[in-house]
Amino acid sequence: MIRPFLIALQFLTRLPVRLAGDLEAEDLGRSLLYYPLVGLILGWLLAASAWLLSGAPPLLAGALVLTLWVALTGALHLDGLADTIDAWAGGRGDPERTLALMKDPHCGPQGVTGLVLVLLLKFAALAAILEAGDYLPLILAPFLGRTALPLLFLTTPYVRPGGLGADLASGLPRRAGTGVLIAAGALAPLMAGAPGLLALTLTLAAFYSLRQAMRRRIGGTTGDTAGALVELTEAIALLAALLVGSGLYL
Repeated sequence: MIRPFLIALQFLTRLPVRLAGDLEAEDLGRSLLYYPLVGLILGWLLAASAWLLSGAPPLLAGALVLTLWVALTGALHLDGLADTIDAWAGGRGDPERTLALMKDPHCGPQGVTGLVLVLLLKFAALAAILEAGDYLPLILAPFLGRTALPLLFLTTPYVRPGGLGADLASGLPRRAGTGVLIAAGALAPLMAGAPGLLALTLTLAAFYSLRQAMRRRIGGTTGDTAGALVELTEAIALLAALLVGSGLYL
């Protein structure tokens, strides 16, 4: 059981975890069960850093926490977000062209613009949250972002044969995955009350819309669209925290 967890930690973070030997499809699939737990670990690290910066100006603290957030994840999902935006804009509705553009290592102006806007939204939300001294949304956002991934792989075909994503999708145990998702869905409101419930509701609505867009355009998901889903889920969860709870209002 520890190996799939360490695989999840190694893949989703830049924490010093290195596993020897080949990674089997079964272990890769089972690692998805631990993605929500890795999200919680990331969240606690971010919350701890925000607490240490509690005496700093909110804008500076928000910028530093966001920088740590990107560093801890190695910008893994930001890369997927930029590639997805580029492909959607340049694909012009054509599935094959969209998939080809997602494999292009170059980032066009649409991808850069989308990346900047999402980071700007995160930064503004973080500054407001830290000014209020409420660190719970920093735990909730990475948790929901990584919980979205097993939900995506359970409900959406993976359209690129071979590779890591295909092994993740094929090796994910469906019954255990469903149980993890139910537990994670119950934990969000238990952990964060009304903000957690609102964040869960809004991110589920966004998940449905994004999944529908993926199915219509390319017939399923890829690693890049999965990364885009994580980034957008995190941003929505942070914004939801500004709607209710702890004196935070838009």
